Amino acid sequence: MLFIVAALLLFGVVTGTVAHAPLSFTAVAAAVIAVWLGVFALRERHARRRGTPTN
Repeated sequence: MLFIVAALLLFGVVTGTVAHAPLSFTAVAAAVIAVWLGVFALRERHARRRGTPTN
């Protein structure tokens, strides 16, 4: 339950920050995060196919 409260609080802070940021900054930040998540997903997929341990 505490985790849900903390997650909602963090979501509220991030949403409030984005609401006051310029649209161009928000778009650039979203693109950077999307690229970062894409690279992470590709690395994870590649590691699982090779059978490389994560630790």
